[in-house]
Amino acid sequence: MATVNAVVYDQFKREDGTFHVQIKVFHKDVRRFIETNHYVTARQLDEDLKIKDKHILKSLDETLVDYRKTIGDLGPKLDFFTCDDLKAYLVNKDKEVDFIAFCTQHIISLRKVKRDGTANNHRAVRNSLIDYFKKKSVSIIEINSGMLFAYEKWLQNDRTMSRINQLGNEVTTTEKGMQVGGVYSHMRDLRTLFNEARKVYNNEDIGVVKIKHYPFKVYKIGAPPKTRKRNIPGEQLVKIKNCVVEPGGRAELARDLFLLSFYMCGMNAVDFYNLDGYDPQSTRLEYNRSKTSSLRDDGAFISIKIVPEARPLLEKYIGKLQDRYSTYNGLDTALSKGMKLLRNTTGIPEVTFYWARHTFATIARNKCKIAKEDIAEALNHVDGEHKTTDIYIEKDWSIVDNVQVSVMKFLRKLVKPKPDKPYKLKVKESVKELNNPNDQRKTMRLVSA
Repeated sequence: MATVNAVVYDQFKREDGTFHVQIKVFHKDVRRFIETNHYVTARQLDEDLKIKDKHILKSLDETLVDYRKTIGDLGPKLDFFTCDDLKAYLVNKDKEVDFIAFCTQHIISLRKVKRDGTANNHRAVRNSLIDYFKKKSVSIIEINSGMLFAYEKWLQNDRTMSRINQLGNEVTTTEKGMQVGGVYSHMRDLRTLFNEARKVYNNEDIGVVKIKHYPFKVYKIGAPPKTRKRNIPGEQLVKIKNCVVEPGGRAELARDLFLLSFYMCGMNAVDFYNLDGYDPQSTRLEYNRSKTSSLRDDGAFISIKIVPEARPLLEKYIGKLQDRYSTYNGLDTALSKGMKLLRNTTGIPEVTFYWARHTFATIARNKCKIAKEDIAEALNHVDGEHKTTDIYIEKDWSIVDNVQVSVMKFLRKLVKPKPDKPYKLKVKESVKELNNPNDQRKTMRLVSA
């Protein structure tokens, strides 16, 4: 049987001579302490450090009676509680869940496992909720079906946002209302955060249900809208490649990394950022894709051939982006602004950095007639239908090489080499058998922080 008692021990004595009163929780031969708001002096204690002040004892008795009733109500479920579980249950049973505070902690946990993309999406949801409620503390009860319907309409309208910039100054901007796709993604991420909160605060196996409501039973997000194309034709890719931009500026950064992503099978910007250096003697680039490395048994590992077009860009940026930007978020912001400049320069509407990945895949399929399964390998996607089969099959990186080389040959037919090129393109390339990833090459590796 679990017990709770108000105690004072020498270890709770403070520098001013007072003692901090604690509630001792004893369960399964383990003891834990819950802090109270009470402090006592030596005069309020007897020689055995027992409290003798009647007013404090009365206040403590109210808390103890409540705790003992709570323990009694658990009945047989108490056997499934550890002492730590019981302490947490007693402390939190009457405390409302602050959803904003939970979101902040969840975002921190995502960043610890390098899931920065998801963390950024969830941060946008948290900040948007603060804007909507106009306060930084929101009870989980306030996230209900009625609120969700109203919130969706609010997202679709132009709204004012206040944020702290990198210099620590508050900046107020007007954000345009979200389109259907943006609303769907935003509400999906909000649902994910709500579900994560339920995982933390609810334990239905032992009858602990802190969050009792589920507003997404009434408010339905529905099926995702059909994704519009996010690729550009080869002629526009060449236009980006040949566009003249200011040296050292954001437009140059966006142009170069867009092309580098295309050359390297749609590699993400965060993975360029995480590479610690470039070795000119390397023939392949090997890394674990940051977006999915923590979600896959193979760490989302991939090995990509370094094609000639990629070499000057790898030398120009790899190992130097971290000096230029203290965090990946800084690079991401610079790329976003650089792509906007690039759109103005080239006259190509809507294109973003991530379109390089879609463009690579589209050209591979539609122009080079590569099988979708092979394109998925080159993009480092998970084959959900054949996970068990994949356990038995060793990776053959020549499949990825074949996709990459086919796409590059298509691009080279559209590009007329200029005489002032700093390097010569070698059109003749062969795909070697690379069943053993340690044979026939020298590699550069991504080193995780």
